[in-house]
Amino acid sequence: MKLALNSSTIKTTPLLDKIRVTGEAGYSGIELWAVDLYEHVGRGGEISDVEKALTDHGLEVPACIAVRNWGETEGREYELALDEAKRRFELAARIKAPLMICTPPVERPGIEGLHRGYSDLLAIGRDTGVQAVLEYISPFKSLNNLPDAVAVLDECGAADGCTILDAFHNWNNKTTLDDIKALPLERISHYHINDAAPGIPSGEQLDSDRVMVGDGVIDLKSELTAIKEKGYDKWISLELFNKDWWDRDPLETAKTGLERTRAICDEVGWKIETN
Repeated sequence: MKLALNSSTIKTTPLLDKIRVTGEAGYSGIELWAVDLYEHVGRGGEISDVEKALTDHGLEVPACIAVRNWGETEGREYELALDEAKRRFELAARIKAPLMICTPPVERPGIEGLHRGYSDLLAIGRDTGVQAVLEYISPFKSLNNLPDAVAVLDECGAADGCTILDAFHNWNNKTTLDDIKALPLERISHYHINDAAPGIPSGEQLDSDRVMVGDGVIDLKSELTAIKEKGYDKWISLELFNKDWWDRDPLETAKTGLERTRAICDEVGWKIETN
């Protein structure tokens, strides 16, 4: 098992500092956002700067985030969405990220037809060597729970179709522990760990309501035990969008997240590799 930091957890920190902080905190990997990479280049930087920083700090990139607009557009707009998706997949390949997160529509209700767009993304992934990951987002109107994600994967019928498990999204919508136990191991790309704020009911929380591991109400131990029992041995990545933690020293945030994630992994009986 390896631990990663999703760079959204220290979102307000500049990109190269995100990489430095993640390495100094002791993580083995960092999940990077395409928008951060674009911004770095837009400000005069180079992707080679990112590659060097990753090498200098001994970090892998488990996944790149995200590809959007593939599930709600048609015609020329859809073609443009796929063109942009290809650029992002190629960028992920450049930084040696094996996975690209594919985010469903925010406002378009239901999952009808999503398998067609995701199938096209899987094809782009095969061409670029970066696997397309189908993401479900609990507050969204479209794909917002694991059973629906499984339904889309089944419609695709592709052996390389997969989804990402996220503790917050599981708790905040219609995903049960039995759903997680029933998910075949090969359909799990990786795992996002986080917690949910006390005092706000499930189904009413937004990404900004996520709290640090151990500060919330999610039964993380049971969920991690469920995936451990099926043989999961990939990445666990801390992903927060919490302003209170953004306002703190990023190294403090990163170290706290690592310590708490490692502690719960120890409880589950996982041996964690560290940087």
